[in-house]
Amino acid sequence: MALVDELTKEQLMHLEEHSFDKNYFGFWVYLMTDLVIFGVLFATYAVLHGNSFGGPTTRQLYNLPFALAETLILLASSFTSGVGMLMAHKKKKNQVLIWFGFTFILGASFLGLELSEFGKLIEEGNSFTRSAFLSSFFALVGTHGTHIASGLLWMLIVMISVGFKGLTTGLIRKLTLLSLFWHFLDIVWIFIFTVVYLMGVL
Repeated sequence: MALVDELTKEQLMHLEEHSFDKNYFGFWVYLMTDLVIFGVLFATYAVLHGNSFGGPTTRQLYNLPFALAETLILLASSFTSGVGMLMAHKKKKNQVLIWFGFTFILGASFLGLELSEFGKLIEEGNSFTRSAFLSSFFALVGTHGTHIASGLLWMLIVMISVGFKGLTTGLIRKLTLLSLFWHFLDIVWIFIFTVVYLMGVL
């Protein structure tokens, strides 16, 4: 009987590891498809950013200190999510909730700044319909913002689950994938800051 129980536990562990490998691989495939989407948007922006159609140019519209503040906030959120994952592997539930709570607040702050930038541009008559340049800008930065909003919703759901169920194997797996997604968005934003904002004002 003990031998059967031992074999059953080994089989369950093997199934869990196999399932995690499949989920992990599937998520990396998803990130690669997302990378292709952002690659296309970057290429589109590179081609169209000079087509202002007589309207304001990148130098006239971009506020580099504002974009830098957004960047620092998102980098800080990437750090807090990394610390949260360390706490998850140590099975420290309260610390996980605290650090991912910081990540959520920083991510929401970043999204709020991005939306305020969009609102200001639209208020000044510089919406995505003004020129090809602005269309490509709103498409690229807006797609990243949509991903941030999705990540925040995902984070909130996982945090609520951790609060009620604790750090189960399944939830640690979800936190791992969430952290990967968040770091991916951080890397994409660094490219946006460099290619769009920094090069746009130089």
